[in-house]
Amino acid sequence: MPVQAGAAMGRKFPRRGFFLIFIPFLSAFSQKSTALPDPGKIPTLAHRYQTEKQSFEFWYGGWTLYLKSVVMKKCNPTPKTRLFLVMVIFSLSSFRVHASIRISTSSIIAHSRSMEKNRQASAEAEAKKAEMRMIVATASSIYDEMDLEDSGLSRKAFMYAWTGYYKLKKKGLLRKTNILSICDFSQSSSNQRLYVIDVRNRRMLYRTFVAHGINSGEEYATSFSNQMESCKSSLGFYVTTGTYTGINGISLRINGVDQGFNNNALKRAVVIHGAGYVSKRILKKYGVMGTTFGCPAIPTEMTTQIIPVVKNGSCWFIYYPSKKYLSQSRVLNS
Repeated sequence: MPVQAGAAMGRKFPRRGFFLIFIPFLSAFSQKSTALPDPGKIPTLAHRYQTEKQSFEFWYGGWTLYLKSVVMKKCNPTPKTRLFLVMVIFSLSSFRVHASIRISTSSIIAHSRSMEKNRQASAEAEAKKAEMRMIVATASSIYDEMDLEDSGLSRKAFMYAWTGYYKLKKKGLLRKTNILSICDFSQSSSNQRLYVIDVRNRRMLYRTFVAHGINSGEEYATSFSNQMESCKSSLGFYVTTGTYTGINGISLRINGVDQGFNNNALKRAVVIHGAGYVSKRILKKYGVMGTTFGCPAIPTEMTTQIIPVVKNGSCWFIYYPSKKYLSQSRVLNS
């Protein structure tokens, strides 16, 4: 009777023994890592296959050990039960291998794309730095060659003017690329602070007086606005357009291209025109130059000389060392 009981027990596979076969499988799952390798060390699929092969061998070793264990000897499962268990383990291991390969492949592709984007961003950043170095070097060369410091134009004003001129030219917004006009409003209105420069031949064409808006200040312009009816000057870059004849004689329209700083210039009717109150006579009589409703007015006698030269697509720049403008100008910081 004891023998028969033992035989009967051997024909039934206990649940406790059945659970043990999954220990290697669960152990292998616990070794799974989702961390990506360092750049330049992305594993190939062949390497991943070797890893999975080792894991499978580990499972197989665990299965063999189980078969030879004391529990297995006591349980003594039937051949059908053994075959069923082998099929279960093989199916689970096969599923894990294929799932891991799919996950690994998608991770490699995503990582490669991320690395490519980073490389492109780095290359673009380096290209911009190189371009800025070239802009600064060219501006410094022109500034020193033309002795612009002796004329009262600050190096910073010319550097910013040249940077914006270069970028507008690069975008194709300038039709007349040999002319750069700079109103240096960091200077007193009693100075000849308008500079019309032939950048192609590197020579000063005109230097004369230029007025600022009445609400921007008296001798010095310190406050600027893009608002309608502010009667203030507007900082930034302009592109000259066409001329017309009005109450101030020949006048030149200018289109503000610095969004948020001077883009309302045409609506505000900010134009370049001549004015009798912008002259040495007024300066000598009152000790201060006249002001405008926001227009960069020049001496009347200079209009027939300057306007024909700068009209139809040249760069006109009104400068002041405003931290807000210099840091937020879309032209300078594009």
